[in-house]
Amino acid sequence: MTAEVTNQGSDRGMPSISDSGFRRFSELIYSLCGIKLPPHKKTMLEARLRRRLRSLGFGTFDEYGEYVFSPEGMENELVSMINEVTTNKTDFFREPAHYPFLVDKVLPALMRDFEVGIGRPLRLWSAGCSTGEEPYTLAMVLSEFADRVPDFDFSIFATDISTKVLEAARLGIYRLDKVEPVPEGLKKKYLLRSRDPEKKEVRIVPALRGRVAFRRLNFMDEDFGLTESFDIIFCRNVIIYFDRPTQERLLKRFCEHLPRDRYIFMGHSETLNGLRLPLKQVAPSIYQRI
Repeated sequence: MTAEVTNQGSDRGMPSISDSGFRRFSELIYSLCGIKLPPHKKTMLEARLRRRLRSLGFGTFDEYGEYVFSPEGMENELVSMINEVTTNKTDFFREPAHYPFLVDKVLPALMRDFEVGIGRPLRLWSAGCSTGEEPYTLAMVLSEFADRVPDFDFSIFATDISTKVLEAARLGIYRLDKVEPVPEGLKKKYLLRSRDPEKKEVRIVPALRGRVAFRRLNFMDEDFGLTESFDIIFCRNVIIYFDRPTQERLLKRFCEHLPRDRYIFMGHSETLNGLRLPLKQVAPSIYQRI
């Protein structure tokens, strides 16, 4: 067994994972979801997998590894393990400069050139949606646009590999501090305060929740399991977790679901320099399919 115990860790007396065990787990995670875990991520992986050890009642990484790599574990544990190791950082109105460009440039161009939103609903994909802040932000922005443009219609498809964050996203319940970036006018219109004054929470209004369809999706799946195309893809702060060959392969698959002259929004910390892609930059971190 490669996930052997080598020394005692400080976390409630639980053992640490060995170097060979880390390599085996990191290779499995890379093969499952494309996330590269370099050696300096060992402590992070230990901390997150320890939650699974406690939940299942295993005392060592050796025991947990035996289970994960068994036929039963491969069938029943992989989704839960991926839920723990994936990073889910997001906020409402994150990278706010994207939204004025979307409203002032992208939507008018798509309406003018393709009758998108008028002849048929605009189709937008929030890829790597985490707990839902991004797709609900987009739903607010597009709903406000629809209030000003008669007959404008849209749908939002939101995906993540983690079933845990998708459950939270579907509920649409957030702490008050999480919704601080939402402008006051939009808070009053799209957020419902809890009836329990002890709960400092709000919930997205049903009409807005109904605009977003959530689904689990693994970026390592060959065609994402999708047949439809999209007018806009938000894939922000997602590819930073992959190595460059995986980034290029992933973005080429995105482009297969993005018709000519449609748009993809990336994170400001992400660069496509050196990647061979059918995309041209039209604004910082915003690209158009060519």
